[in-house]
Amino acid sequence: MINRVVLIGRLTRDPELRYTGNGVAVATFTLAVDRPFTNQQGERDTDFIRIVTWRKLAEICANNLGKGRLVGLEGRIQVRSYETPEGEKRQAFEVVADNVRFLDWPKDKQSTGAVDDFPFDDSGFDQGDSDLPF
Repeated sequence: MINRVVLIGRLTRDPELRYTGNGVAVATFTLAVDRPFTNQQGERDTDFIRIVTWRKLAEICANNLGKGRLVGLEGRIQVRSYETPEGEKRQAFEVVADNVRFLDWPKDKQSTGAVDDFPFDDSGFDQGDSDLPF
């Protein structure tokens, strides 16, 4: 079975970084992704997709991304069930990203195109799910 997602879009807000009780970093943000076709009014609809990143990737995203930044990412769809304070059962759909690529530069930074302009080295990340809390 295959559960793989590839998205390109813009962040709707700055990432939110927090840590689990075990000290594992987790960052969440929402990605606005335009649909590849137009609606009856000739406009493109947009989907707003919740993204979750873990560990070092979460810290990198939280420290280097912000509202409006263009990113490409790969990950998997995850469905979580939860209960509201009123006792209603709900499901949340999100993408757990294991690869995030920054596709533009912050507005306050001008790129020279040099390798040193990249804000981090993402080689060697291990995004295994061994200590996920669920």
